[in-house]
Amino acid sequence: MITTGGLTKRYGRVTALDDLSVTVDAGITGLVGANGAGKSTLLKILLGLLPATEGTARVLDLDVRTDGPAIRERIGYMPEHDCLPPDVTATEFCVHMGRMSGLPATAARERTADVLRHVGLYEERYRPMGGYSTGMKQRVKLAQALVHDPGLVLLDEPTNGLDPAGRDDMLELIRRIGQEFGISVLVTSHLLGELERTCDGIVVIDGGRLLQHSTTASVTAETSVVAVEVDGDPTGLVARLGERGVGVQPHGGLLHVDVTDPASYDVVRDAVAGLGLGLVRMERQRHRMTEIFTEGAPHV
Repeated sequence: MITTGGLTKRYGRVTALDDLSVTVDAGITGLVGANGAGKSTLLKILLGLLPATEGTARVLDLDVRTDGPAIRERIGYMPEHDCLPPDVTATEFCVHMGRMSGLPATAARERTADVLRHVGLYEERYRPMGGYSTGMKQRVKLAQALVHDPGLVLLDEPTNGLDPAGRDDMLELIRRIGQEFGISVLVTSHLLGELERTCDGIVVIDGGRLLQHSTTASVTAETSVVAVEVDGDPTGLVARLGERGVGVQPHGGLLHVDVTDPASYDVVRDAVAGLGLGLVRMERQRHRMTEIFTEGAPHV
């Protein structure tokens, strides 16, 4: 879907993207980075709206330097900032955006009705958007990105400004776009937990440079640590496990137990039972995306 080679963008002495080389395949891919990491700059280059200082980029096998209009006809874009005209209805806006992408008038109206129903705005479609809530405006921006039935959509911080329930709804819409409708998605966020739940793959940039590129499953793979919670004082359990050669570290109200050897599970169970404690839970831990930044994970 997307390939970049040595992509660099400088604004004077500030480097927004620094020698970025990455390939994004079909599916839902998260583009992760702190604010100012270069995510929005990358999207604008991919849309053909911003020239790169150095390097190359192709979207759907089209060159961003020369094929910007063709790229924008074939992909959808949801910008981060509020850009909706307040005195226009959602229907009028989406029809207009569909016509701008090359749809005939009748097809644009039909597709507008479909996408507004999909994003949950069908009953509100004839209201001026100036009276919409933040969540409704985000849904309109998503709808206009989908109205021309693109093969790829670029979503820039789609959950920005939403409350927890609104974020969950938006993430579910994104999941449906990718999994049920077969449209590939590149979604940016600085909230790692959102992308863990939604994306198949992950591209992490930091300071404009590629920090990691891999599947979400590999980033959040299981560790060799099991979190053990008991009903009672765990001090004796720590000592008992240590005597039996099982590594254990207290962590708040939990014990983090090293189970590199599967037999350690039986040791934990027997030790808990022998001390007369109640076993509340024993749960295998997973890596978290925050470790990419705290540990400086290498490229994958």
